[in-house]
Amino acid sequence: MTAATDHTRAVRLLRQHARSLQLLGVDFVPVTGGVPRAAAPGPIAPPETPISRPVSRPPIVAASRVAAPPAPPPAVPSTLVEPKPAPQVVYTDAPRIEAQRLLDDIRARYEKDAPHKHFVTDHHSIVFGEGDPRARLMFIGEAPGAEEDKCGRPFVGRAGQLLEKMIEAMGLRRQDVYIANVLKTRPPGNATPTLEECARCAPYLFEQIRAVQPEVIVTLGLPATRVMLNSMDSMGNLRGKWASFPAPGVLAPPGDPVPVVPTYHPAFLLRSYTKENRAKVWSDLQMAAKRLGLAAPGRSAGQT
Repeated sequence: MTAATDHTRAVRLLRQHARSLQLLGVDFVPVTGGVPRAAAPGPIAPPETPISRPVSRPPIVAASRVAAPPAPPPAVPSTLVEPKPAPQVVYTDAPRIEAQRLLDDIRARYEKDAPHKHFVTDHHSIVFGEGDPRARLMFIGEAPGAEEDKCGRPFVGRAGQLLEKMIEAMGLRRQDVYIANVLKTRPPGNATPTLEECARCAPYLFEQIRAVQPEVIVTLGLPATRVMLNSMDSMGNLRGKWASFPAPGVLAPPGDPVPVVPTYHPAFLLRSYTKENRAKVWSDLQMAAKRLGLAAPGRSAGQT
C-alpha cells in the first residue's frame, strides 16, 4: 500500500468522522498538533487556557429534552375560601350587654398591654374570641392559625369547620357558644405555644371566662388543657373525665368553679380521622351535652 493510498484512506475516514460529529450537533473541533500513532492514551489534563466555543448557531437539542412550559398553579380548594366576617349581633338583655362590655374592656386592655410583643409572632390581626357573651358552653383552643389570622376570627379554617359540625351535632349553633384561644396571635408556622407565651396570655383568657360565666368548658387539644388544668399529663389520661377551672395552682379572677371537659383538637382529628378517635371526641362532647341538659343528638361528630 502506497503513501498516496494511505493518505486518501485517512482523508476519507476523517470526513466520515466529521460528518458523524456534525449529525450529533458538534460543529467545532479544536485543531492540535496530533498524537503519534504509537503513543499510548494518557490522562486528559485541563487546558491552560479555556477553549471558546463558537456561538454562530445554538447546539442541536433533541426534541425529547425540550423543557415543557410550567404548569399553571392549582386551583384554590373551596375549603380555603376566605371566611365571612362574624355577624354583628346587638344584645338587648342586661346580662349579655354587661358581659359584652366586660369582654370589650378585656380586649382593649390586651391590645394596650400587647403581651405578644415579648415573643416572636407571625400575625396580622388579634383573634380575641367570639360568640354569645353569656354562652353556657365555651370552647378553648391553643392559638389562631393562618385562616384565623386573616380575618381575626377563631376556628374558621378546616379545623373550625369540623368544630362547627361538632357543635351542631350537640344540638347547638356556633352563635350559641363562645370560642376563644389561649394565645390571641398566630405563632410562626402555627407552632405549639411555649410555656412563656401561655403564661403571658392566659390571664386575659381567664378574665374572658369570668366575663362569659359558662356552665361548661371544653378544652381543645393538649396545650389549652394544660393551661386550664395546670397539668403536664397526657391527653389520654386527661380526657374522658371531669376536671375543674380554676385548677389548684392557677391564679384566676374570683368566681365559681367551672366544670371542664378536655378533648382532642379538631386539627388532630383531621390528621388522624380514625373511628376510635372520633368515638373518643364524641364521648367527651356527650359528657358536656348531658351536663347542660341538652337533648340527645341523633348523630355523632364522626358521622357528620
